Amino acid sequence: MTKVITAILILSFTQIINAQKDFKALFDGKTTKGWHTYGKNNAGAGWKAEKGVLYFDPEAAKNGQGGDLVTDAPFENFHLKLDWKISENGNSGIIFYVNEDPQKYENTYNTGLEMQVLDNEGHPDGKITKHRAGDLYDLIQSKSEPVKKVGEWNTAEIISVKGKLTFILNGVVVVETTLWDDNFNTLIAQSKFANWPGFGTFKKGKIALQDHGNKVWYRNVVIKELK
Repeated sequence: MTKVITAILILSFTQIINAQKDFKALFDGKTTKGWHTYGKNNAGAGWKAEKGVLYFDPEAAKNGQGGDLVTDAPFENFHLKLDWKISENGNSGIIFYVNEDPQKYENTYNTGLEMQVLDNEGHPDGKITKHRAGDLYDLIQSKSEPVKKVGEWNTAEIISVKGKLTFILNGVVVVETTLWDDNFNTLIAQSKFANWPGFGTFKKGKIALQDHGNKVWYRNVVIKELK
């Protein structure tokens, strides 16, 4: 019996390791390689990379060196995992399905959907339903709020496969919905994005980290492409 249990544990551990290997790093821990500021060729000076952390420095973002940071590559069906930490009174977001066409869409959020990153207690958006950390911004309120205190690391996951969208925050499923069906179109029609042509319509796009003018930190940014 002991040998059987040991074999099962070894098999489970092997499965976990193999599953982790399916993820690839989007951030190398040292540079902004693989990323650029939306509508530009390179990352602005406001985005810093050091000691395994990618962070936004508002002071260094002056003179046009800010802006949302987007992946060079687009993604369709994926499982994104990362850790985030927000500053006191801070605001940011993880935006996905971004169609990078700055001549037509000035900002990442003109097309992309957002998982909110926020100091719920300190930022004014914390008083607005569907604008709190973990929400599908302005569309769906989180089922619960497992977010940690400001300044502490949170682990966020976004899983999108064939229209099925799931948000996980600190191991808890907080949002589940279906994209691009009649119900989703109704959610958009009832939101601030109702008259934004192109918003939430793209089924493949880039991933962005938002410059909302506040300090924010990201690390362990990995993705698994799904079928």
